[in-house]
Amino acid sequence: MKKVSIIGCGWLGRPLSESLSKEYKLECYSRTETKNDSSFWKNDVIIIAINTKDNYLDTLHKIVQLTKKSSIIILMSSTSVYREFDKEVDENSKITDIKLQRKAELLLEDSRENILVFRLGGLMGDDRISGKWKNVSTFTDGPVNYIHKDDVINITRKMIESNIKNGIFNLVAPLHPLRSEIHKKNCEKFGFKLGSFEGKTKRVVMSNKLVNDLSYQFIYPNPLEFWC
Repeated sequence: MKKVSIIGCGWLGRPLSESLSKEYKLECYSRTETKNDSSFWKNDVIIIAINTKDNYLDTLHKIVQLTKKSSIIILMSSTSVYREFDKEVDENSKITDIKLQRKAELLLEDSRENILVFRLGGLMGDDRISGKWKNVSTFTDGPVNYIHKDDVINITRKMIESNIKNGIFNLVAPLHPLRSEIHKKNCEKFGFKLGSFEGKTKRVVMSNKLVNDLSYQFIYPNPLEFWC
């Protein structure tokens, strides 16, 4: 049985740990709970599911130093690395605007071979409902690049099962309805106040590599149906 460690037991990390614990020996800690001498760092798979706050790069550097070389590290990254683009993009798109999240990916990629980078689209599901935003009333319209939490969990499980050890993968639902479409539907369903829309983006993040390499079928392919 593989042993899995998860760093970050928040909105994604906790349900991920609950799901994977059914099949693997699993430990899950917050970024402040882990100890230098813990067996945590000797496990087969290390999943990093922390936010980019509080000395993010220093934390990742420490993780690399503590983790055994043979471990597979999975970084929950973000499609925010594509922010410079306003067109269709995939994992081969050349990123020139190197911000914090891309620096984090490069730090890990330069450290060893067994690195999996998951570029997550906007994380949705449960209480994260598109259109339900505090203190925001004006939005930019355009195709969304969302992913349901349940798909992230399922993809992570299947990636571990398949023994894929490295690569960059976009985790984004294959359908990209307009943000205004989703907001209107959710506002009608949940009784939210509909905001206004100014401007329009064209960025579409493709997940073909994930579908092809993992033979993956999305549980929730259409963000319009995330909350039905």
